[in-house]
Amino acid sequence: MFEIIRAGIQTTVQDLGRIGLRHLGIAQAGALDQPALMLANRLVNNPAGAAGLEIAMGPVEICFHRSGWLALTGADFEATLDGQPIWPGWRLPYQCGQRLLLKGPRSGMRAYLAVDGGIDVPQVLGARATDLRARFGGFVGRALQAGDRLPQGPAIAHLDRCGAWARPWSPVVRALPGPEYAAFRAEAQQRFWQTSWLVSPQSDRMGYRLSGPALLLTEHREMLSHAVLPGVVQVPPNGQPIVLLADAQTTGGFPRIASVIEADLWKIAQARPGQRLHFVETTLETALQALKQQQYERNRFEWSAYGR
Repeated sequence: MFEIIRAGIQTTVQDLGRIGLRHLGIAQAGALDQPALMLANRLVNNPAGAAGLEIAMGPVEICFHRSGWLALTGADFEATLDGQPIWPGWRLPYQCGQRLLLKGPRSGMRAYLAVDGGIDVPQVLGARATDLRARFGGFVGRALQAGDRLPQGPAIAHLDRCGAWARPWSPVVRALPGPEYAAFRAEAQQRFWQTSWLVSPQSDRMGYRLSGPALLLTEHREMLSHAVLPGVVQVPPNGQPIVLLADAQTTGGFPRIASVIEADLWKIAQARPGQRLHFVETTLETALQALKQQQYERNRFEWSAYGR
């Protein structure tokens, strides 16, 4: 078990989310930067999809009530364990009574903390992820607060110190033209790819709102509601695009100008308000190859860390 002393702006329990329930109106939820959560879990020898903490901005302080191992990945937070600096991307032991402090990110937006055994909150609809809008899952369906005590799974046997290289973040995000791409004016199509879009402060786990030149349709049109997924880029009537993320609704009625490829969704999650994003058109073949490359990198880590 560990205790939250300070919870920061938004710290939640997340795993890989609820898959296969969107037809019932249930959002996916789960970590916004899934590769980072999976790496943190594997560093402490948890299953890749075990529940950990998603920490968006600090300060966050945690007191451990048993000894074990931890790993921090994702955003580069200024972090200390009992006052001693620790580095992201490494696993290290902690002792009962020690305190982990994360002051704030030096780069990136969201850090992921995995502890050996995972966070053993109850599964709801097949996952431990927090759905903030529906208020279920995670720790009683909400962001963590000071005083919360989270259960851990069984401790892992002895591990050696081990680390992994951090992925380089860039504002370049690959995307495919969306189903309504042809409904936008030619100049709007060009602007979508050529603009350096500003991330709005109104962005959250549901969607990232972007600011830039308005993207206009060739003509006004009313659309029937349709299914949407994380990564879909919708354009509401004001012409400012929204990239849907893990907590997004399951249906929408705005035209879809593009879809961010799955392998680049983590870049959106690590962009801060005030930063800029640039979309680059890609192909389905490239999108699939990028996913294979991510799997290859995970396999390479498994071989180096565990010999399998």
